[in-house]
Amino acid sequence: MIRLRFLVVLLILPLAGRSQTPDDSDVRVKLFPAGLQFTPLKANSQESRVGIMKFLNAGELVLDVGNTSDLFLISLPRAGLNVAMGVDFFGKGFVTGSQGLRLQVDALDGFLGGHLSFSKSLSDSRLLGRLRILHQSAHLVDGNYNVSQGSWIDNRGPIPFTRDFGELTVGHLLPYPSGGLRYYAGVAYAVLVRPDDLGRLSYLGGAEVTLESLLGPFMDQPSQLSLTGTPVYAASNQIQLGIKLGEWSGRGTDFYLAFYEGRQLFGEFFDQRLTAVGAGCMVDFF
Repeated sequence: MIRLRFLVVLLILPLAGRSQTPDDSDVRVKLFPAGLQFTPLKANSQESRVGIMKFLNAGELVLDVGNTSDLFLISLPRAGLNVAMGVDFFGKGFVTGSQGLRLQVDALDGFLGGHLSFSKSLSDSRLLGRLRILHQSAHLVDGNYNVSQGSWIDNRGPIPFTRDFGELTVGHLLPYPSGGLRYYAGVAYAVLVRPDDLGRLSYLGGAEVTLESLLGPFMDQPSQLSLTGTPVYAASNQIQLGIKLGEWSGRGTDFYLAFYEGRQLFGEFFDQRLTAVGAGCMVDFF
């Protein structure tokens, strides 16, 4: 039985990985495809990215480390439809200072899970969608602990924070000669939350505008509005303006300015509000 299964796998893998012409099949399957069907939302703080943002009105930094990858892709060329499945692993760190070359990391948020995404080609645009299933956990770390006094800063110790949630986002991509527009909306529901007064239902919406002929490779202007319950609903919004070296939907480096107003970015401070202006960069790995 084991040999038979091994033989079946050996027969399937070459078929999944080889390139096909439209006449070969109505369905194409590819393992580990290049790029992403649904690229991370630039103005959404809960996305997989590699980058750093410095608050201009304070000494804090936000560090992002993570990756999202499509593991396999199913294409229906005649219908203009692509469906992909992949994994998401990423984390965010809140840096409040440094001692010598040692960063003082105050809080950490970690996310892990997977996604199912699709894209549908229309005559002159494209429909997009993504379903993510994620586990989020938040933690205070040594940068929030006063060693000399033997206590947590502001007498606020760590709390158990967890969200196991599903998030569905749909969007529309409109290309035009000098750039493109992607607008989207989404809803998320958490089946498990800690603490108990954390809202289970949340919403998001936003838009990204690119101007490829302005100031070099292109300028992007993402913005997003989200509604989260903590426990009452409160709006958060982020607006970015930046220049990316590289393709908008491909690999490159994005340098940007951002304005954020809303719920604190880290789970351990979920009941606090934050208003900040920051400058940062992110490396798009897709």
